[in-house]
Amino acid sequence: MTSKPLTTAKPRRIALVGTGYFSQFHLEGWLGIADVEVVGVCDLDMDKANALAQRFGIAKTYTSLAQMLELAKPDLVDIVTPPSAQADLLEQLYSRGLPVICQKPLGVGYAQACEFVQKAEQHGIDLIVHENFRFMPWFREMRRLIEAGHFGDVYGVSFRLRPGDGQGPNAYLERQPYFQTMPRLLVAETAVHFIDTFRYLMGEVEAVSARLRRLNPAILAEDAALITFEFESNSTGLFDGNRLSSHQTRNPRRTFGEMWLEGSRGVMRLDGEARLWWAPHQGAEIQHIYDHGSDACFGGGACGNLQKHVIEAIDAQRPFENRAKDYLRNILIQEAIYASHNTGRRINLSEFVPSDAGGYTSTVSFPCSFNS
Repeated sequence: MTSKPLTTAKPRRIALVGTGYFSQFHLEGWLGIADVEVVGVCDLDMDKANALAQRFGIAKTYTSLAQMLELAKPDLVDIVTPPSAQADLLEQLYSRGLPVICQKPLGVGYAQACEFVQKAEQHGIDLIVHENFRFMPWFREMRRLIEAGHFGDVYGVSFRLRPGDGQGPNAYLERQPYFQTMPRLLVAETAVHFIDTFRYLMGEVEAVSARLRRLNPAILAEDAALITFEFESNSTGLFDGNRLSSHQTRNPRRTFGEMWLEGSRGVMRLDGEARLWWAPHQGAEIQHIYDHGSDACFGGGACGNLQKHVIEAIDAQRPFENRAKDYLRNILIQEAIYASHNTGRRINLSEFVPSDAGGYTSTVSFPCSFNS
């Protein structure tokens, strides 16, 4: 299922809902694409909507989605709101026939995310999740090299997340203060990006095992995690996340950490400056030159890369990456990770049924239980 091609009259008309912290990166992405016009910004707080619109040179602001749809007549709607607001917004959009991009997390739990997908399919609209990490240039290059056979047999992937923003009583307050009181943090907010990225690079996840920790007593939920992934290809993955420690970089939010991708022909390393280093099997490491995008943009331009992909896919009637229907698997794996921590068990995805208390309504057990 794909939406009808966007209007042939250019520029294409985009409407954005929500003016929180990450909305700036969405707007940077849209405004960097040729033949795109952001025709409206909507938020219940008009002052916030006006401030964001003025910063990016957008003429029209609204406090009502219905009014923006009526007056701005967009071709596509980009929802950049917390999950608690998504259901009402999507209800207003299902019957409009417009493609919709919805910020992650998708819904307040697995059951609601499934409901979103079901209703979108019933109404024949495309619902795409704004999961942009896989669109970071370094991950796109790794995927290109995998497909080209550069690695030979792919053995495994490991990522060490070290943004260094989680220490002390003022952790996260400057940028995203709600992090302190979220009942789930590292996995639901950050590691889910790498669930998707690992699947993009390595294929489908077969099983997971996880141990979560809370290192900063000033916050409610987990801020460190050790998660192992078993893929159907017989390769493995390791996510070692710790928001308190840092890594070597001028900008800790460029790559968020360091990564290693291993194969029979050698190992590729991603450093904190978005450089890729290739070490052939039993050989010396050399830099792999590629275009890692703009250092001034989030994730090397990941938002714009995702948005451009969506427009091109609609116009060419090609499949999307990150369709909401496909993204449900990420949420299922996320729930399996929490279940693994809380039970102390390896979780096989083929046998797992989530209890779906919801990522934003249930807490994590500390310390975890390791019952047999």
